[in-house]
Amino acid sequence: MYRRVAVVTDSTACLPAQLTDQLGIEVVQIQVRIGDHTDDESRIPVPDLVSAMRSNVPVATIPPDPGAFFWTYNELAAQGVRSIVSVHVSGRLSATVEAARAAAAQVRVPVHVVDTHTCGMSIGYAVQAAGKIAEAGGSVERVLATAQRRFDRSTELIYVDTLEYLRRGGRIGAAAALVGSALSMKPLLTMADAQITPLDRVMGADRALNRMLDIAIKRAGTEPVDVAVEHFDAEEKATRLLRKLRRGVPNVRQFMLTQVSSAIGAHVGPGALGITVSPV
Repeated sequence: MYRRVAVVTDSTACLPAQLTDQLGIEVVQIQVRIGDHTDDESRIPVPDLVSAMRSNVPVATIPPDPGAFFWTYNELAAQGVRSIVSVHVSGRLSATVEAARAAAAQVRVPVHVVDTHTCGMSIGYAVQAAGKIAEAGGSVERVLATAQRRFDRSTELIYVDTLEYLRRGGRIGAAAALVGSALSMKPLLTMADAQITPLDRVMGADRALNRMLDIAIKRAGTEPVDVAVEHFDAEEKATRLLRKLRRGVPNVRQFMLTQVSSAIGAHVGPGALGITVSPV
């Protein structure tokens, strides 16, 4: 079916390429720098990034250049798209949304740039839902409303082995208050006020993950939801967490297990886990 509206996002949405290709969603890559080497995050092997982080090699993330958005938007316009909805990671975590806005001002079709004030699969599920509406020929108003409703209602829960990587990358936000906690105290974090915010502190990793699981199950309730478990170099733990969620959440439309983008992994660090609960 002819698409009047195209959906664009950035690579922190953590969506599998097969899904974005199927729905015609364009993904603009955030870049990762390891030492002196910089590349699109999709071309950075995760084992290389993990090894660098554990060896204290300098790692940084770089938002897309406005030119990357400009050419993406222009190519969509050349295909006959009448409007573009561009959905991105929180502006308090990345300048990505600023780059998108700079490019949007220079193209000939309307581009609606959306700051989701969140990250990860809270963006991913919103983009997936918006992409389905766009693919079916929906109006730009419906596409925007669908994305907005999904990310506004989503919950992003985050477990990190240490806050050190968030501190190094300057993305620690209100969670800075937890720095210096005893090593045995494991922080649980969430997204609030467009930044990473403390949710709880629990003694020991296993108890922290069980606590995160309990919170996710409670927030899912009995209404229809999509649930994702995200990880960075922690697939075995993520698989166990997903198995428990399958038993504990009664009304799930879609489960997803995914490794977070390298740009997110560069800040949360190896061993990080997350749960996204996104009401349908």
